[in-house]
Formats: sequence, structure tokens, C-alpha cells
Amino acid sequence: MVVFDMRIAIAQIDSIVGDFAGNADKIVRFAVRARAEHAAELVVFPELALCGYPPMDLLDQESFAELSERSLRSLQNRLPRDIAVGVGYVGRNTMASGKALVNSYALLLDGTVAFEQEKTLLPTYDVFDEARYFESARERRVFAWKGERIGIAICEDLWWESENATGFRYAIDPVRELLDRGSTIMLVPSASPFVRGKFEVRRKLAERVASRGGIPVIYANAVGANDSIVFDGRSFVVAPASGSASAGPLGAASLRAVARGFEEDLLLWDSVAGNGKSSPAKAETNELDVIEEALVLGIRGYMQKCGFVRAHLGLSGGIDSALVAYLASRAIGADKLVCFGLPSRFSSEGSRTDARRLAENLGARFVMLPIEGAFEAYLDTLEEVFEGKPFDLAEENLQARIRGTLLMAYSNKFESMLLTTGNKSELAMGYCTLYGDMCGALAPIGDLLKTEVFALCRRINERAIQSDGEPVIPVETLTKPPSAELRPNQTDQDSLPPYDVLDAVLSLHLIDNLSRAEIVERGWTDELASRVVKAVARAEYKRRQAPPVIKVSPRAFGMGRRMPIARSPYEA
Repeated sequence: MVVFDMRIAIAQIDSIVGDFAGNADKIVRFAVRARAEHAAELVVFPELALCGYPPMDLLDQESFAELSERSLRSLQNRLPRDIAVGVGYVGRNTMASGKALVNSYALLLDGTVAFEQEKTLLPTYDVFDEARYFESARERRVFAWKGERIGIAICEDLWWESENATGFRYAIDPVRELLDRGSTIMLVPSASPFVRGKFEVRRKLAERVASRGGIPVIYANAVGANDSIVFDGRSFVVAPASGSASAGPLGAASLRAVARGFEEDLLLWDSVAGNGKSSPAKAETNELDVIEEALVLGIRGYMQKCGFVRAHLGLSGGIDSALVAYLASRAIGADKLVCFGLPSRFSSEGSRTDARRLAENLGARFVMLPIEGAFEAYLDTLEEVFEGKPFDLAEENLQARIRGTLLMAYSNKFESMLLTTGNKSELAMGYCTLYGDMCGALAPIGDLLKTEVFALCRRINERAIQSDGEPVIPVETLTKPPSAELRPNQTDQDSLPPYDVLDAVLSLHLIDNLSRAEIVERGWTDELASRVVKAVARAEYKRRQAPPVIKVSPRAFGMGRRMPIARSPYEA
């Protein structure tokens, strides 16, 4: 094992895309703290921390790259001396060919750019589209400093051994090249979005590298929420056991320190002591709790960065709107949340009562706006046009659109952000109304299947009962059959398969990317597989007009799943 001696800080920060001045100020503050409070010799910031991630087509604007370079030069003069500061930024491609920009990482030291490394592996799957903008590094080098040889593997550069969602394998292994060049430490600045189980994947990859090279791996991840993407932070250090004479077998390296999840943090790792000073190393907690934290941060980050301080939603008494209300109250505070009951002639008394009780449990304002008068007015207006036609989907959707109109009117009048309450199962099957319940700026649970909504709500109540003996979400909300309540005695299962069945098939199709035939091979009937696959394809035009969903699964609707609207559903 390589003997290594250095005090390193990981500055896990929440950058705002395009806010060069604000991001630079934050980088300076964290660097000053790392030096003054912890006597750190090196502080590592995440990938593209200076501009925020992902900048997307802002990179096509010449001024964006210009501001990035100008901000980096400013940092050279503003950062404290006697500490090396690693900063991710958008750089210029100095080679004679290729894209104009590079995803670069600079080590700033005593007013100079002491070392730079460009990113090699540019992901183009899921939410990533980096090859569209950046040129890949042609060379992997190490930085010799203070008797150490520092290698830098920017995010995806660490993931060479992990097969991505498309099954694509990269031709170049940056980590191996850096180890071949004698790296004694590996820095991994990253902007790795949250999905279920992602922390463990990152940890195992880093442990594999640390074991193979007999060196510590410093993983600095971004934190915060940008549009659909949540960055969970949880930066960490893995290292082989101290005192070992040589690199141990696979798995010999272990987790030494972990930064806090879903919030900014400054984590110090002292290689001599062999552990973290700020946050103890710990395993992942309950997965449902982690998903909840991701959704809460997703709402909070989206609202703050879009300039909203208040939010509202329609509270039906059902489980989906109950969960969104709970998450929003945690994200922004119940005093900034308004819940609207919007009953029609088909709304049960139980639903009205459950909605009011939930708002009271949360401490949020509850306003009842019956829509019967508006519904009657619309029916009167359409009476001649609809003459001779039975009550059907048109009248059902009319109720949803009346609710959407009222909720959007409140948004305009009070500058409040409307949250939609649809789940992934509904969005998949088109069980949602354009310009009705799909109205809003953000879909907090649009990446949770219905069964996952139930599981998370049960977990929330379980914790509440353990804490003070009272469930937050009314028990009746969890036990009554799900219903849109748009016609007499309606339940979701009138037109959808049972949710445990539906979600199992949707998971195979949407997450595992299986075709109809492959789903049938897994034991499901051809009738069910065809019905689900065709419904998902037919509803694509709705999802294209839906608000962004907060991504928590490997494949979410939106940036992570790009499908044509006008197509044959054939088998896929």
C-alpha cells in the first residue's frame, strides 16, 4: 500500500446553474473554512461546481464559457493561500480539433492554476448528454505535489467498469491509466444524481479502485436539486486499511468518512488518523427514508431556484395528494403551503373529511372551493353540443379541468407554485387529465409507482407513531380503494389492473426496458402486457406536456426517457 499523509476536505456544495458569482462566493467561503477551521491542505469541490450541473444548452452560448473562464481567473486571486483548491469548470478545448469546450477540473494553488485535467468519459445515457457539448480528454496525467501523485477521475471516469443503462462499454479506462502513472491518491469530483441504491454503487466502485491501487479515493459529490435531478451529496472517502504493506484483495478498502446526505457539508479526512472529522462513516439508512429526503430536497431546490416561496395543491383526500402535501410541508414549511379541497357532486364525505384532517395534521391552511356551480355552468353551456350523448370521459375530465383552472388562478394571483399530485403509474397509463390534474410547475411523485406511494406513506406514519403515537396521514386515506371520484362509485380498478399487478409490469417495461414479448416471457399474459405497453405509448403526448418529475428511479419520465410521440406502439 502507498503511504499517504495529507489533510483533505471535501466541500459538498449546492451550485446554481449559471450563477457564477454566487457559486464562486460559496467556493471561497468553503475554502476559507477548510483552511481556517480544519487546517486542510487540499479542498475538493464537485464536478462543474463553478457553473452548476447540468448547464445543458447554455453551453451553446459563447458568453457562458467566457463567464466560466473569467470566474476561474477571479478565484485564483480570491482563494486563500497555502491550500490547494480543486474546482470543476467549463474550459476551452485547446486541441486543434473537436468540440469547443471541455469538462475540466483545475487545482488552484497560491494564485495559479497548478494543474488541470479534462473529463475523458462523456456519458450520453439517462439524463446525461455530455458528448453533445464537450470534447473528451486525450491524456490522463497526475499532479506531483507534497510528495504525492494526485490523479483526477471526473465522475463518469470512475464508472468504466460499471455497465450503464445502454450496455455500452468505454474503450478507455481512465482510472487504470492514472494508477499506471503512479497515483497515490484519486480525486473523484462528481455530479452524480440520486437514484435508489446509487450510494452503494458509488461506494463499491470506489472501494474496488482503492483496493486495486492501494490508495485512498476521495469522492466529492454535488448536492442540491436542479429541475428533475436531485444530487444527494453523501461524499465519502474510502481507503485500504492503514499499515498494510501492499494493496489488499478486492474489498480490502473500506468506507472511512461520509458527508451528510441532501445538504451542504464540509467533510475533513485526515489520512494519518484514518477517518473523517466532520461526519462519521455510516451505511445507508432505510431506503424509503432516503427517497423521502430526495423528494423534499427536490421540491425545496426547485422552488428556491425558480424564485417561489409559497406552494399550493388540490387535496382530494386520496393518498397521492396527501403525500405531496406532506412532502411540501417539509420542504418549505406548512405556513407557506395552502391546500385546496375542490369537491364535486361525486366527492365522498370521507374524502372531504380526510383532506381537512391531513391539512390540520400538517398545520397547513385548508380552503374549500366546491366546483359544483362551475360544473353546472359548463354543462349548461355544452348542453346543446352534447345533446343525446351519455355522461362519459368528457364530463369526468371537465371536473378535473375546472379544478386546474381554479388552482392556476390562485397561482397567478398570489405567485404561489402549483404542485401536481399524479404518480408514475397514472402518468404511464395516461390516467390523468391534460389541463386538469396535470396543471402545475412540478410533479413531486411523478417517479413513484402507486405501490411505492403507499409504501412511503406507511413508512411516514410508522415513524410518526414511533415519535408521538399519532399517524400524520389519516389511516382511512391508506385503506380506502383509490378513486378519482369523477363519477358515481368510481374506483381506479374500474379501468386499470390492480396496482400490484400494473406496477410489476410497468417496472419491467419502464425500468428494465423490456418489450411486450419479453414481459410475456417473464410470465405475464400477452393480453396484460399488450394493454400496458400500448397504453404507455399512447400517453406519450400527455407526458410531453407534463411538468418535470423529481427523478428517484433509474429511468424517470422526462430527460431520462426520450420517446417519439408519433409512433407505432408495436412491441416496445
